[in-house]
Amino acid sequence: MSRLTTFLSRTAGNGPDRAERIGITDVLAYSYLFFGVLIILVPVLWTFFSSIKSDTAVESFDTRLAPMDQISEMIEDVGEKDVWIYTAEDGSTQLVYKAGPTRKVTDVAPVDDPGAVFKVPRTSLAPHEEMRVAVENYLDPILKRNGQDNFHFFTYLYNSVFVTVIATMVTLLINAMAAFALSKYRFRGRLTFTILIVATLLIPSSIILVSLFFVVWSFGLFGSLWGVIIPAAATPTGVFLLRQYMLTIPDELLEAARMDAASEWRIFWRIIIPLSLPALSVLAILSVIWRWNDFLWPLIVLISDPASHTLQLGLTQFAGEFDTNFHYILAMTVVTLIPITLVFVWLQRFITTGIATTGLK
Repeated sequence: MSRLTTFLSRTAGNGPDRAERIGITDVLAYSYLFFGVLIILVPVLWTFFSSIKSDTAVESFDTRLAPMDQISEMIEDVGEKDVWIYTAEDGSTQLVYKAGPTRKVTDVAPVDDPGAVFKVPRTSLAPHEEMRVAVENYLDPILKRNGQDNFHFFTYLYNSVFVTVIATMVTLLINAMAAFALSKYRFRGRLTFTILIVATLLIPSSIILVSLFFVVWSFGLFGSLWGVIIPAAATPTGVFLLRQYMLTIPDELLEAARMDAASEWRIFWRIIIPLSLPALSVLAILSVIWRWNDFLWPLIVLISDPASHTLQLGLTQFAGEFDTNFHYILAMTVVTLIPITLVFVWLQRFITTGIATTGLK
């Protein structure tokens, strides 16, 4: 805790931990960091706090952070009704329910005397609320309760994990092999190939969707998870990132290994891969984020087989033609954020090292 306090209280100056006074540089730096964290965290926190509110609160666009839910009671001979607080002109309050449609002057009746209906101004009614965490937003889709039988959470989770893990491993292998060839072998056109690979970043992915679809269809991968994994296995960003990092590995290490009769494949696995772990970790994080959050390409490939849908596609189960269950969408969105967060926490120590040594500044 003391180290964290020392780190957060550091200022520019001669000392390693603190200066004699706070300068304009410190104010600007901490202001920049504060607003940066605020911009990133506010949408995530808003999603989380909204996911623990009831469906009524979400649909009414309740902007309060606390999950407030209106209390309802079972009224004899009437049924379940929302309870309101009626404030009379003399300041007295009474628990009532609406005995008719909401108008400028609304018919209400006391909860303890349903037969005594009287008229009150609509503005004198306030919802009778209590703080309640709507855990059903998470449990209903996962446990298939309250009519959520069509949302197969564990199937979608398995498909997402399978696509993300396998695709990331394939991406790391193919990109590392391409980067190794472009950084450590001397052949004619090496720079040209590198420029062409990086230039593909200028092509929007939506332009090649039709071509990719026909390739997947021709190889019989349509409707299969492999049709989602294979087409995007080689990424220009990954090849460029790994190539820039591998250029920093001394060629003398490779020459020494060749003198010891090591094969190129063994050099790749025993020397290049271990020394490139920081850059591979950065690419792994990017690949996990890309594959886990991908929606358009899995929608095209897997639209014919609902059993192969990923979590991102599964969320569309809550969006109907006439009704959308936003409370379920928000809750399952929070669930989908958990694996990405865990991966980032596990590999975050490699991010600074990997990016700083790959020429991405």
